[in-house]
Amino acid sequence: MTLLDEKATVEAVNPELEARSVRAEARRGLLHALPAYVYLIVFFALPLAIVFVFSFASRTSTGRPVLGGWNLDGYARLAEPVIRTIAGRSLWLAALNTAICLLIGYPFAYWIATRAKASTRNLLLVLVLIPFWSNFLVRTYAWRVLLDSDGPVTRVGEVTGLWGSMLFTQPAVFIGLLYGYLPFMVLPLYAAIERLDWSLVEAARDLYATRWEAFRKVTLPLSKPGVIAGSILVFIPSLGAYVTPDILGGAKTTLLGNYIVTQFTSGRNWPFGAALSFVILTAMLLATIAYFRSGAKTL
Repeated sequence: MTLLDEKATVEAVNPELEARSVRAEARRGLLHALPAYVYLIVFFALPLAIVFVFSFASRTSTGRPVLGGWNLDGYARLAEPVIRTIAGRSLWLAALNTAICLLIGYPFAYWIATRAKASTRNLLLVLVLIPFWSNFLVRTYAWRVLLDSDGPVTRVGEVTGLWGSMLFTQPAVFIGLLYGYLPFMVLPLYAAIERLDWSLVEAARDLYATRWEAFRKVTLPLSKPGVIAGSILVFIPSLGAYVTPDILGGAKTTLLGNYIVTQFTSGRNWPFGAALSFVILTAMLLATIAYFRSGAKTL
């Protein structure tokens, strides 16, 4: 019997030593996770608490927020028709962008992981990452040039008679969101598909499953963690997008992100902006937790 086996036997026989070992392991785990906890507290929990406090504040005649005279006026305005309209538009664009990114990203990631050669695979992954080499704001302004009345996209539409100037329209915002967040769908999908145990797919084919049946019953369920991660990474920033709708949509396509910024700037209504921000953040956080838990139960 080795020394490690003897130590394990002693710990198994002595409950006190075993409990002490468990506590020591927990302390080491807490120490390793401490930087992550500090980061979450400083950059997430604390700002969220500040937003929550300001959501109950009152306003002076000039619009300055005052941390006193606590009220629920900010939350009462959430039921206004304009909020429902903007929230519905934001949810629709975010859900549509997530669905289209998934429809485009899954076949592309599948082909990179299963069909492309090693050298070609690395090149394709670099091409997916190239947009991150430049600033998101610059890339969005580039789309503004492309979609402008004198841009190439508009000229092609005018020649073919299919569309006119797309700038400051809802399709322009959707194109910007699709371009900006498609890589966030491709990369998690590629990572999930590349790690699949393909012997399970071969076993399904040996049991007379068609290619589609093997994909639907084996490949797709096993790649579900990538689908969930990609959907979360695309849906959440799309729902709270500010730069893309502000540059490509203008005043004609107001989303939740633009509306919240307006409340803190020209609207000078910090309590209402804070209330709307807190409700959206809380809803997205709860939806994310529920989504991950439902995904974990079905895996």
